[in-house]
Amino acid sequence: MEVFVIATKEVELNEQIRDKELRVVSATGEQLGIMSAKQALNLAQESDLDLVKIAPMAKPPVCKIMDYGKYRFDQAKREKEQRKKQKTADIKEIRLSLNIDVHDLNTKV
Repeated sequence: MEVFVIATKEVELNEQIRDKELRVVSATGEQLGIMSAKQALNLAQESDLDLVKIAPMAKPPVCKIMDYGKYRFDQAKREKEQRKKQKTADIKEIRLSLNIDVHDLNTKV
C-alpha cells in the first residue's frame, strides 16, 4: 500500500480509498455523479487510469479519474517553476569598528 506525498499532502489512490460513496469526476472534467468506491474504481480501471481523491473533506469526498503519474510530473514541474521565479532576500553585512567616524558610518549606510 503506497501513499504518495505531494507538497506535504497525502493523496489516496485506487484501493486506498475506503469511503462508501464518492462524487466522481472524469478525466475530461465531466461530473459522473455519486457512486460507490467500487464502481468508481471499475470505471478508472476500464480506462487504464487511476482514481485519486482530490477533495477528502467534502461531503461526499470528490475523486477524479486521471493519470496519476502525469499529474505528479506536472505538479513537480509547476513547483520547480514557482521556486525559480521566487525572489530571495539578500542580506548584506558590514563590519564596523568601535572608533568609526560619523562620515565613515554615513558612507557605509
